[in-house]
Amino acid sequence: MNCPKCNAPLLPNAKFCGGCGFTLQNQPAAAPPPYNPPPAPTPNYGGQPQNVGGQQPPPGYGAPPPASGAFNFDADGRGQGRGYTWAIEHQGAFALAVVNLQAEQAIAAEAGAMVSMSANIDLHSEMKGGIFGALKRAVGGESAFVSTFTARGGPGEVTFAPGAPGDVAGIEMQNQTFMVQSSSYLAGDTSLVVDTKFGGAKSFFGGEGLFVLQVSGTGLLLVSSFGAIHRKTLRPGEQYVVDTGHLVAWEGHMQYNLRKAAKSGFFRSFLSGEGMVAEFNGPGEILIQTRNLAAFAGLLKPFFPSQGGSGGGGGFSFGS
Repeated sequence: MNCPKCNAPLLPNAKFCGGCGFTLQNQPAAAPPPYNPPPAPTPNYGGQPQNVGGQQPPPGYGAPPPASGAFNFDADGRGQGRGYTWAIEHQGAFALAVVNLQAEQAIAAEAGAMVSMSANIDLHSEMKGGIFGALKRAVGGESAFVSTFTARGGPGEVTFAPGAPGDVAGIEMQNQTFMVQSSSYLAGDTSLVVDTKFGGAKSFFGGEGLFVLQVSGTGLLLVSSFGAIHRKTLRPGEQYVVDTGHLVAWEGHMQYNLRKAAKSGFFRSFLSGEGMVAEFNGPGEILIQTRNLAAFAGLLKPFFPSQGGSGGGGGFSFGS
């Protein structure tokens, strides 16, 4: 930059000309050159990494993201299926599953799981699997009826929640088979095959009923838990023991054995406060709920009024 009066070269940010003493006015700062970012690399899953700008991509670039386990949980708690979208709202102790159906699309759910629905939703309940299927479900502690919600004449919304406080998880099944504790099944895609399977005679003594649900196919599966859901992945040959009251779901191929918590005898299991446990053999993944509904009910029992009689017994007297 030169002096406008004598054309002498000027120092950067100078206020006076060193040649003629001319007072310089504030000159606007030169605008920086425009920034032209390099083109963003295009993801190339399954192919060779691209060389952009002469730089080598980082190791592993271009490969599909690693699998997080057999249970495909959507990271943001929402997704879409055949004719519907879904989202888990208020995740945590009081989660709510919101399913938005397109016209004439349907979702199946356990009887009593519905919280709210649009006025154009048609509710239809039936005995799934006929009389024998209904009997199996009833013996397994489930409702004999299964509810189907269909949007008639336009889109509609249905919301679901479990009866007890706890979380809800949406699992996007991809031609898979899972075993689900009957109390943990909430709802699912109508294309899923839900069958009641015999869980072994010993499971009766665990207080979990004689049956578990076998869910197979592709589509959305909504499961609930009492407390949060903890994921446990077992390596091949690894053994792991879970209290039956904390089971939510596990992979259908996994082998497990039901036994007393203490191998030395039933009496020691009773003294430990533990009952029946399931001993799993890997590989595979297990979903575990962090709280036990039966144990929680046992904690509340002393606070309920006695039903042994009336009058001045040892029970609670409300209003006193």
